[in-house]
Amino acid sequence: MQTPYYLIDKSRLLPNMEKIAHLREVSGARALLALKCFATWSVFDMMSDYMDGTTSSSLFEVKLGREKFPGETHAYSVAWADHEIAEVLANSDKVIFNTAGQLARFEEVSRGHVRGLRVNPGVSTSSFDLADPARPFSRLGEHDPRDIEPVADLVSGFMFHNNCENADFDRFDQMLGHIEQRFGALIKRMSWISLGGGIHFTGAGYPLDRLAERLKRFAGEHEVQVYLEPGEAAITNSTTLEVTVLDTLFNGKNLAIVDSSIEAHMLDLLIYRESARVLPNEGPEEWMICGKSCLAGDIFGEFRFPQALRPGDRLSIQDAAGYTMVKKNWFNGVKMPAIAIRELDGSVRLVRDFTYHDFAAALS
Repeated sequence: MQTPYYLIDKSRLLPNMEKIAHLREVSGARALLALKCFATWSVFDMMSDYMDGTTSSSLFEVKLGREKFPGETHAYSVAWADHEIAEVLANSDKVIFNTAGQLARFEEVSRGHVRGLRVNPGVSTSSFDLADPARPFSRLGEHDPRDIEPVADLVSGFMFHNNCENADFDRFDQMLGHIEQRFGALIKRMSWISLGGGIHFTGAGYPLDRLAERLKRFAGEHEVQVYLEPGEAAITNSTTLEVTVLDTLFNGKNLAIVDSSIEAHMLDLLIYRESARVLPNEGPEEWMICGKSCLAGDIFGEFRFPQALRPGDRLSIQDAAGYTMVKKNWFNGVKMPAIAIRELDGSVRLVRDFTYHDFAAALS
């Protein structure tokens, strides 16, 4: 197939799904795919065999989850608009409000629907201010138990989301203890609690059974159904961005320009000042891999290769699913990567390509 394209490999997706299924079975927790991280619905048929449904950040994600992913559909947004709420309720099993103010605003229209409230515990694992839900003056959820108490009887559950790429079980355990200490009396009045996403429990060496025991104990002590909202954990290491070298030059370093762009196709690398991953990344030749957009800093990173790169060489950029495919854009009019799936039998099928007409249709 012509590059660039995202390649979702089901044989690499499957181990994540099996770990999620094991955690669900042992802990009793339910797992909802966070569509804000990954929403490529062509593999939802496989994922729905191992997960309980989806959770959202917008009306469109709510509708996609309802339409494409069997199971529960949870509807959350930082703020619902008046013109959205009817569709949100019609397409969800639970609606989660970000603030007591939003809950009060839509109390009458949502009466009879299963409702929840986002609670911000004031602690997180994020090391980057941009992504820290507990940053100073955060708008993400209610912080004070005294503000939650008056509306607690209007909801049946809370959603906490304060983990971010957290691969440290002890840190998770510590923060959950903080949540119990600060909000325990309110939690005991609920029937379900979502602990959000950002727990990297599908990573190599993660103590999955310790997590399962902690979740089961939390659920038992508070008599609640626990939900997790894995995004990155569900699809980590499952997908590559396949690119081709278009040109090379030397300007103090060996540079290779590929038919892709971090600003357009792997935006999180630019936002968080991170480098891409290319494997095996070894050999005597060191090359900087550059995107083809006009942005001077459109650089995937510096990597090592067995021999000098040449136009026509193919490269695979690793881990290109989470917060990547959902953020792709038309910057510079660079062709958006196609989407392909490698089935468990090794066959590869193209499920979506993008053309000039898609570019034109996104504008006016």
